[in-house]
Amino acid sequence: MTLRSGSMVLALVLGLLVAGCAKKQAEVSSSAPPATPAAPAAPAGPSQAAPAAPATPAAGTPAAPAAAAAAPAETGVADTTAKLAAAEWALKQDEIKHDPDGQWASEAAASSSYNDAQGDAGWSPKQATGAPDVDKYSDDQHAWAPKTQDGGIEWLDLKYLKPVHASEVRVRESLGSGAVIKVELFDEAGAAHTVWQGVDPTKELNYLILKFKSTEYRVNRVKVTLATNVIPGWNEIDAVQLVGKP
Repeated sequence: MTLRSGSMVLALVLGLLVAGCAKKQAEVSSSAPPATPAAPAAPAGPSQAAPAAPATPAAGTPAAPAAAAAAPAETGVADTTAKLAAAEWALKQDEIKHDPDGQWASEAAASSSYNDAQGDAGWSPKQATGAPDVDKYSDDQHAWAPKTQDGGIEWLDLKYLKPVHASEVRVRESLGSGAVIKVELFDEAGAAHTVWQGVDPTKELNYLILKFKSTEYRVNRVKVTLATNVIPGWNEIDAVQLVGKP
């Protein structure tokens, strides 16, 4: 081989080596992440994944979804409605309690009482006399309760100081409401008159209110009959108001 031929071969080899190094360097650069990543494109529709960092809302666009924004407003309306209902209920209770034509029982007897209670003992029939004094729907010794729960027919017999021509009876139920099945009035001669018999719709702490044509006879006694097996658990009565005019 001549010197010229050797030089040409050497030059060719060096050229190939330089080209290979340049190609390898380009491959490394293309596989490495860019120094500053481009911002991800916004998804075209709900099926695409959202970007890792949400975009800043545009001017005039609510930051929270419409449904979420409406939730506080709906809650506010519900709270206001509940407060109005509670206020209306409280006013009605006060109106009943101070009704000038109403009177609360002065004496009471019952078919039975929890723990055979008598006199001033808790759950005795006497606890159903006077104005209401149970302030929440619960088992409370300031109300009358029968001896057993779910025992069947029980009754509460109440007497009033002033005989009146009755037009309404209000039974305040404080636990196991809805068990009353009959209400009777007694005239001054002791004769019974059934003024209502049926299904008691009372719920929670409330009154069973029975309105009827004013009686021709005068009333000074009311008997309330319950079917305690109709509403499971204990059934309690806080007070019974007789409404009428002398």
